[in-house]
Amino acid sequence: MPQILIDADACPVKDETYKVAWRYDVPVIVVSNSPIRIPAHPLISRVVVSDGFDAADDWIVEHVDAGSVVITADILLADRCLKAGCGAVIAPTGRPFTSASIGNAVATRAIMADLRAGAMGDGLGGPAPFAKADRSRFLSILDQTVVRLKR
Repeated sequence: MPQILIDADACPVKDETYKVAWRYDVPVIVVSNSPIRIPAHPLISRVVVSDGFDAADDWIVEHVDAGSVVITADILLADRCLKAGCGAVIAPTGRPFTSASIGNAVATRAIMADLRAGAMGDGLGGPAPFAKADRSRFLSILDQTVVRLKR
């Protein structure tokens, strides 16, 4: 049976995830370093881990299986989940991380981190702001992924 795990501390699509979960009767586990408000619903549960470095990531990786969908913007967590046999990993923007794409994503992340570290006032920033189109794409991809895993 599918389950959805959310790397929740900075996730902008928690409400959208709940809607898809309720539609398909799929449990959701919200994992964070501090208590986050969740809906009072039997399908939604919360796990609060220590504030140690990567504590939420470690918990998520330990609890994924082939039926799991992980929602995260953390490319290194996505890589770990895929290597642990996770069914699917989706970024809040709707970008799916796959075994075929994760290597490029990790490499690009490293290059961008190096560029940002060396950019002295050049205006090199982080990712683009979260947009309405990202939310829509996320809903569509999550819906398709849950349907696929329920088969």
